[in-house]
Amino acid sequence: MGAGDYMFADLHVHTNVSDGASSPVEVVQYAARINLRCIAITDHDTMDGVDTARVEAELNGVDLLSGVELSTECDGMEVHILGYCINQENSNFKKHLIAFQNARLSRARKIISKLRHLDINIEINQVMELAGAGSIGRPHIAKVLLAEGKVNSVAEAFEKYIGIGRPAYEPRMKYHPLEMISLIKEAGGVPVLAHPGISCDEKLVRCLIEGGLQGIEVYHPQHNRDMEKMYLKICREHNLIVSGGSDFHGLGVTNHGKLGESVVPYETVNEIRYTASKNQAELI
Repeated sequence: MGAGDYMFADLHVHTNVSDGASSPVEVVQYAARINLRCIAITDHDTMDGVDTARVEAELNGVDLLSGVELSTECDGMEVHILGYCINQENSNFKKHLIAFQNARLSRARKIISKLRHLDINIEINQVMELAGAGSIGRPHIAKVLLAEGKVNSVAEAFEKYIGIGRPAYEPRMKYHPLEMISLIKEAGGVPVLAHPGISCDEKLVRCLIEGGLQGIEVYHPQHNRDMEKMYLKICREHNLIVSGGSDFHGLGVTNHGKLGESVVPYETVNEIRYTASKNQAELI
């Protein structure tokens, strides 16, 4: 499902606050240029780009849905949970985001240590400088390796050194997806399963639904038509929100979707906000 007019929303968008290439301001301006009605900023394990994006969205007539993409793991599968309309001042949620950021920094240090054992020397300060105030991830390490001439591309850095099963790979801190679903709802937000076709089997999807999942990202650039039909059927069976997004990671980035490539009708945004209001009312 692609954007065709002003009544569509792209609900999975990254900025350089995590591993994207474009700033929150640039992303919003681009959304306005291609006539997207709404976007959701869903950076990895951080919401630090949301407020900046919201200010720019108001200036450009773009509706901004606050969001985050939380990294979890279950039965060896990497599972990403999108959270929308979260109360960013919720103390428990803020505590978990800080823990996520500390774990990302610790992981980066361990990867760099493993690289040193391979006689590849880079410094954590280089990675932190590249990440800025954003969420540190393996793409930042890969970009430093590229800048230092250790590899010929970001893809090569993953393939040779820091990808899963490679000599400098370091596993992430393991949160269970059910834990993050509960965390999001306890902060008044709406938990949606991101791109299940990439790493989740149907059994896990149904387990997450039983655990309180409220939506599935049905439309994603890496979902084929059969996947879309399957997840759409599951959503209808369980009265879940049918979501979608491009997983945009910035202008010029070719290994992720283009902004507006996978979208949903604007009514989905209203459905998410209504669900969030019900979740918040249940907390009172």
